[in-house]
Amino acid sequence: MIGKLKGVVDSYGEDFVILDVHGVGYVVHCSSRTLQNLPKEGEAATLAIETHVREDMIRLFGFRSDAEREWFRLLQTVQGVGSKVALGILSVLDPGALATAIATGDKASVARGPGVGPKLAQRIVSELKDKAPAFAPVDPALIRLTGAVEDKNAPAPVADAISALVNLGYPQVQASAAVAAAMKQAGDEAEAKTLIRLGLRELAR
Repeated sequence: MIGKLKGVVDSYGEDFVILDVHGVGYVVHCSSRTLQNLPKEGEAATLAIETHVREDMIRLFGFRSDAEREWFRLLQTVQGVGSKVALGILSVLDPGALATAIATGDKASVARGPGVGPKLAQRIVSELKDKAPAFAPVDPALIRLTGAVEDKNAPAPVADAISALVNLGYPQVQASAAVAAAMKQAGDEAEAKTLIRLGLRELAR
């Protein structure tokens, strides 16, 4: 099995690059984000590779990092997510952003991927939520807070503060992150108006 390829960019296709490795041209399928970040034709490139072997073909998928490849694998453990959908999600979200979106239950961001509807986005978030924090620089307090809000068992001042920030036009994830930061400053017993004030200060940074 091929795990890595290091060679020279020969040419590009719509969703693939041909990588020349010692005179052999490998067709490697990539996300649009990966393709945009590869060098020009004739320049050296290295890709982490995931090899899919079927009876009628061998297909190579390329990634700029092991983390991106790991997410490609993880996404496909979810029913309804194949290689095309997984690459589509990785085209709109880099590994860190994807991990953060899943860890914080941000279904809307995951649904931006081509071919990902609301139900599939919900399934991806639900099934991979426990695995996401290992890949994301996300504050554990924020993950706990978003989980509490989703389960409707967050303290009333916290829920009210997040709701107020969302009503002001901030996305749910940003509002939750701001309130989580505000709670660190003001403590768990802070009133909603204090959390809103400190949350707005965080969002203004």
